Amino acid sequence: MKALITGAHGFVGRYLSSHLAAEGDEVVGVDRHEGPDLLDRDGWHDLLTRERPDAVYHLAGQADVGGSWDAPVETFRANAEGTLHVLDACATVDVHRVLAVSSADVYGRVTEAELPLDEDAPLRPVSPYAASKVSADFLALQSFLGRGLGVLRVRAFNHLGAGQTDRFVASALAHRVARNERDGGDAVPVGNLSPRRDFTDVRDVVRAYRLLVLHGEPGDVYNVCSGHDVAVAELAEQLVQLAERPMRLEADPALQRPVDIPVLRGDNTRLRTATGWAPEIPLHQTLADLLAHWRAEVAAPAGATTA
Repeated sequence: MKALITGAHGFVGRYLSSHLAAEGDEVVGVDRHEGPDLLDRDGWHDLLTRERPDAVYHLAGQADVGGSWDAPVETFRANAEGTLHVLDACATVDVHRVLAVSSADVYGRVTEAELPLDEDAPLRPVSPYAASKVSADFLALQSFLGRGLGVLRVRAFNHLGAGQTDRFVASALAHRVARNERDGGDAVPVGNLSPRRDFTDVRDVVRAYRLLVLHGEPGDVYNVCSGHDVAVAELAEQLVQLAERPMRLEADPALQRPVDIPVLRGDNTRLRTATGWAPEIPLHQTLADLLAHWRAEVAAPAGATTA
């Protein structure tokens, strides 16, 4: 199978590229540096016409939730209009399967009584980012209903792994632990540790993506999640236990944020039923790999990177 990945050099894109290649797929990876801009409609038509992939995994977009408040128009254009251009090009050349990756942020503000969230939960976006992803989700549905494109929609919950930016909580904590190991510090600054989130290793996530392309039902939408919630406090405690020297968690007022959603947990029944998928990598292994990555990063010479 020939697969084209948008956003191929991003965190998830790199793992997906490696997984597809290991499964014997021919992989064409494009990103902002070596492919058309998401707003370049003609560029996407030219690319898809030239490559003629069997499947497209659409990962590219603006992923900074916090930054979307300062750039709502740019976020909407990248995620909604950009998705429209990719879908239109796929329909024009009759791509067999298109995986349009969205986010659990589309579910927005929920109560514990509504958990676990399945795919029929109402969409109540809070941030401009989430609203742009709702738009992209429905553009994908429209492409299936109106044009017969073999689109599968994904709503991914929190995923983590080595190479993830430290704008995300687990990676930020691992980065602080690795710096302490290097510098001799013993305090790990933390923000609010009470939220509970549904975490899945990125390697399990990309495995789910390929299985959906192979076995999912076009037009349908699938949660990709573990089905379990874990407190941020547990992530922090496990990382401290993995440290090479004694450390302690220390509350930092600068890292405190108001939390609207104390617990978020998804229902992956539809994904499991369609593909037989189940997460395989335990959280402690994910965190160990994440910490090993940051140890290598902080040990690298200035200006170098191990990613």
